Amino acid sequence: MPSFDIVSKTKMPEVDNAVANASREIAQRYDFKGSKSTITFENDEILLFADDDLKLRQLHELLQGHLAKRGIEVGVLDYQKAEQAAGQSVRQKVLVKQGIDKELAKQIVKDIKAKKLKVQVAIQGDELRVTAKKRDDLQAVIQFCKDMALEQPLQYDNFRD
Repeated sequence: MPSFDIVSKTKMPEVDNAVANASREIAQRYDFKGSKSTITFENDEILLFADDDLKLRQLHELLQGHLAKRGIEVGVLDYQKAEQAAGQSVRQKVLVKQGIDKELAKQIVKDIKAKKLKVQVAIQGDELRVTAKKRDDLQAVIQFCKDMALEQPLQYDNFRD
């Protein structure tokens, strides 16, 4: 029976390269001269440190721009609450999402079943396996998932006949 997997994977080396490029740009930009603003990446987590809220928003835009240039969608970023550091400076963690969490997987399965397509969807860890008798039904599921307005980007792997 034909099948495919719905996954959400992020290429971590590309994220690391985007953060490195953003750090280089911060060091060269005139509006960041004399500031202690930094972007670091370690353990699937990006740490933003800025002098104030305005510079933090500029770091967000800078990071998102460099990720887009590298072909990584902004939906993989999970911004945590910004916290005050010493003085007026601000620190914020940004988690990079890997895999589909349980709640989102259940929502996707529920939406596909509500569509009444002749497919079976199984949750396998942090990915979904979709099987059907006809290839056309699988392609309909892929199109349906692309049309869903999800924040987290999805990829469709392992298509087998």
